[in-house]
Amino acid sequence: MNHLLSIEELSAEELIGLLDAAAELKAERGSHTRKPLAGQTWAMIFTKSSTRTRVSFEVGIRELGGSPMFLSKNDIQLGRGEPIIDTARVLGRMVHGAVIRTYAQQDIVDFSRYSGIPTINALTDDEHPCQILADLLTIREKLGGWEGKRIAWVGDGFSNMTISWMWAAKKLGFEFAVACPLQYAPTEAFLEKIDAPNISVTAHPAEAVTGAHVINTDVWLSMGQEDQAEKEAAFGPYQVNDELLADAATGHIVLHCLPAYRGKEITEETLEAHADTIFQQAENRLHAQKAVLAALAG
Repeated sequence: MNHLLSIEELSAEELIGLLDAAAELKAERGSHTRKPLAGQTWAMIFTKSSTRTRVSFEVGIRELGGSPMFLSKNDIQLGRGEPIIDTARVLGRMVHGAVIRTYAQQDIVDFSRYSGIPTINALTDDEHPCQILADLLTIREKLGGWEGKRIAWVGDGFSNMTISWMWAAKKLGFEFAVACPLQYAPTEAFLEKIDAPNISVTAHPAEAVTGAHVINTDVWLSMGQEDQAEKEAAFGPYQVNDELLADAATGHIVLHCLPAYRGKEITEETLEAHADTIFQQAENRLHAQKAVLAALAG
């Protein structure tokens, strides 16, 4: 593995290997002596705001012996229109790796090609691979794994999160049910491309959640969509609440990648009832990303 650009590009073996490494790094935290990033500087290029992603990567790089260099779009010439391929050529000669959080997936692909250094997708409009790794680690810790499990998604059916989840389902074979307004469902072209009979799409949240071991949700409006009131209005029936969870599997867990808008995609009561899992999920960003960094350290 030379980069982490998407879940789509990972094999099942690579996914499981990263999760195994994340669990080991989590168990060793505070006592491990491995420093695979010793002497390395990693650029963190963020054109989207962040709490969990920035903090977990900065801490992770430091704990693995490296030095993070945070660069917002206002800190470098990208903010003034320099092409990503030129930024890549410059940074590739100065730093040892890059973590990029931006809008267009193609920007990360181009950066990885022109920089010649390990590149990590810390979120684009198309995928959020680091979050899915953290979520899978949480499912393993809470439920023992995903084999034979039904995972439901309630909300936007064609966001970066759902796309990454669908690729994970394709690779790992668990049942994945998407509940969303039909106008925000995965496209037929995408479903044909992924060709996974274990993935289903419905407009009825209760249908997706019935028998589900994991119920997952996210904000209805992704970053950059905050002014799309008509989109938000379509999601009223897709709130994760106690009534919806009534027919979920016994011992189910609820996931939310945060930040959460309580009273919209999830109720205050439901979030607090599952807060232990949700904030364990947030913590696992650190351990999953450390596994990725270590794998790419060279």
